[in-house]
Amino acid sequence: MKFLMLIAIALLALIAFRPGFSFKSQKPEDYASNTPAFDIREALSGTLMSEGMIYGPTGRVTSRFTAEFTGAWDGATGTLAEEFMYDTGNRQSRKWFLTMGENGHFTATAEDVIGVATGRQLGNTVSMRYKIRLPKEAGSHVLDVTDWLYLVENGNILNRSEMRKFGIKVAELIATMRPAP
Repeated sequence: MKFLMLIAIALLALIAFRPGFSFKSQKPEDYASNTPAFDIREALSGTLMSEGMIYGPTGRVTSRFTAEFTGAWDGATGTLAEEFMYDTGNRQSRKWFLTMGENGHFTATAEDVIGVATGRQLGNTVSMRYKIRLPKEAGSHVLDVTDWLYLVENGNILNRSEMRKFGIKVAELIATMRPAP
């Protein structure tokens, strides 16, 4: 019985990690012709409001949040301050420092990000990958994050992020972002 269970787990792992069969397999080029064009210097400027949920590894909602983002740009460099309020009453702040490169590529840093995040805007999307250290109350785990932002016609942004540890998905975030009224 244990042998059959191991085979089933191995087969599921092969399917889940098969190239082209996962969220991480998306490429900015997949969205190059989509509109409206996403320029983070415009879309992430001023005050934005956000609501979202975080799903755990079983697919159940583990946390809900609201957030306010404040973006400011000076040419090719910008900041994005994030203030989160979770359904538990906990608050979290993060400040991103962004630098635009060539052909839509950019880099970003933040205090809880390990190293430098790399990203690209193309078509109506922005993608970014980085490693983040969770707060102490969340176990201080280091997770690999893949973020995708999708700009829609009315100016709202849909955000989907996947967090992995040792290659295994441990959380997923779904959120909306929109300019503050």
